[in-house]
Amino acid sequence: MTVSRRDFLTSTTGLSVAAACNATSLAAQPARRKYRACVIGDSDRGDYGHNLHKVWTGRDNIEVVGLADPDPEGRAQYAQEAGAAQTYADYRKMLNELRPDLVSIGPRWTDRHQEYLMACVDVGAHGYLEKPISTDLVEADAMVAAVESNGLKWSIAHQKRMCPVVHLCKELIHEKGIIGEVVELRGRGKEDRRAGGEDLVVLGTHIFDLMLFFMGRPQWCMSSITVDGRAATSDDVAQPSEPVGPILGNEMQAMFYFKNSVPGFFSSRKNAEGYPGKWGLDIYGAKGIITIRMGRYPETAWARTRTWAPAKGGVKWEPLPGAVELQGDDPSDVMNAFAIDDLLEAIERDREPGVSLRSGRDCYEMIQAVYAAHINGGRIDLPLVERRHPLLVWAQ
Repeated sequence: MTVSRRDFLTSTTGLSVAAACNATSLAAQPARRKYRACVIGDSDRGDYGHNLHKVWTGRDNIEVVGLADPDPEGRAQYAQEAGAAQTYADYRKMLNELRPDLVSIGPRWTDRHQEYLMACVDVGAHGYLEKPISTDLVEADAMVAAVESNGLKWSIAHQKRMCPVVHLCKELIHEKGIIGEVVELRGRGKEDRRAGGEDLVVLGTHIFDLMLFFMGRPQWCMSSITVDGRAATSDDVAQPSEPVGPILGNEMQAMFYFKNSVPGFFSSRKNAEGYPGKWGLDIYGAKGIITIRMGRYPETAWARTRTWAPAKGGVKWEPLPGAVELQGDDPSDVMNAFAIDDLLEAIERDREPGVSLRSGRDCYEMIQAVYAAHINGGRIDLPLVERRHPLLVWAQ
């Protein structure tokens, strides 16, 4: 069965659509409280992430009352797309005048995420933040503490985790035992022009989020980072193409150690030919494999095999039983919609969102651990004791 964004938004709740299709139901009923929402963006410094300006639209219980953007042209364009009633050049003025219930923070550049979020906390707003969470764990810890101490609910835009098919994977693995005991996880970045350090931060964050979702927080990390085949040093610390914190290396191999002695591997490597289609996560079990590729929507399949080569013996990849095929003009809109449904239910029921700010912090800690382990001689325990960015400390 296929589900379009229009069907999703006009149903009683998008997640009940997933339930009707025998996928995992994440929200029993939609929140019917009325909300006033705002959007923070900055067209001068990139875009609004993956359509974070439109996450409140198409919902009869949410009025988009304002959008802030310092760029006049961008402000007009995105406000029209978001259906915002008012526009502002200064996001603080917008927050203080409109006092919204909900805010989406769109810029994907992390250097102002803490600033934006703290201003939202000051007016008592819940919200949705583009990933990654911040530029270091000091900021991330402060953001989580501010949100939780004020009783606010914030989600981070790891949209793929909230797709019904990803929750179905977890159910099939941990409740149905479809692949038997989990033996290993293997993830790769997108490995495009950003392969290595920038890939780790910008795209590896989705892989680590899935690892956390399936296995919980790891106990330690081992890693090796190289630059053109030699071990990376502090002289190799560089700035990425976008301000998301310092990066290191054009090749990395990392291993995390999860409960029940399950290892999780992550790799990203610069290559002239690239590695199209490898961005994703493979979960190996004692009697099968589940694969999740990061396409327009998460693309999943599974193989019944006790080997790690599905083609051996004529074994073929099969669709997951009960999987829902999603459709829509823009997959980001559909996946954001699942996350926002969950966020609204979390507010109504006073529970932690499915992709909470805390989970975003834990995911970012895995990114930092890859750097910290390399610097520490190849291995480091988690959680990290040093919360400052390891590359900045190393380069001092």
